[in-house]
Amino acid sequence: MSNILPVGQLAPDFSVPDQHESPVSLSDFSGQWVILYFYPKDDTPGCTTEAKDFTELNQDFSSLGAKILGVSLDSGKSHCKFISKYNLTITLLSDPEHELAETYGIWQLKKFMGKEYMGVVRSTFLIDPEGKIAYTWSNVKVKDHAQQVLTKLQELAAISSSSS
Repeated sequence: MSNILPVGQLAPDFSVPDQHESPVSLSDFSGQWVILYFYPKDDTPGCTTEAKDFTELNQDFSSLGAKILGVSLDSGKSHCKFISKYNLTITLLSDPEHELAETYGIWQLKKFMGKEYMGVVRSTFLIDPEGKIAYTWSNVKVKDHAQQVLTKLQELAAISSSSS
C-alpha cells in the first residue's frame, strides 16, 4: 500500500532545517529542478552509498540547474558529522517528526525480521521548475540510483527546453 505523491501533482512546499539548522523551503528553489530524496539514516551502508553517489554527480545535476536535497529523521548535528566524514557536497534536511515524510507519503509500515514498524521508505522525487512532481522512485535500490535520477533529469530537461 503506497500513498506516495503522484507525478503531475504540485509538490507540497515545506520549511525544515538543513544541516546548519537554517530553514530550507521548496519555494527557495522556484524555477529550478529539485531532487528531493528521502533516506532512512545517516552513516548506514545504503544511505552512505546513496549520499556519496549524489555527491559524485552533484556537478552534473548543477549544470542542469538542479538542487539535491536529502531528507532523513536525523538531526542537523548528525548531518554535519555525516557530511564531514564523507566530504558530501549535498544539502541534508532534518525531519525528526517525520512530517515531511508523511506529507510526501513515504512514512509507511515496514517489516524487518518479523517485526512491523513505521519508517521511511527510501524514495526520490524529481520536482520540475514549476514545482510539480515530474518523476518518482519508491522503494529505491541504492545501486546506480543517483545515475538513474540524473539520466531521467537529462531526459526531462531536454524535453522541457525543446518545448519552451
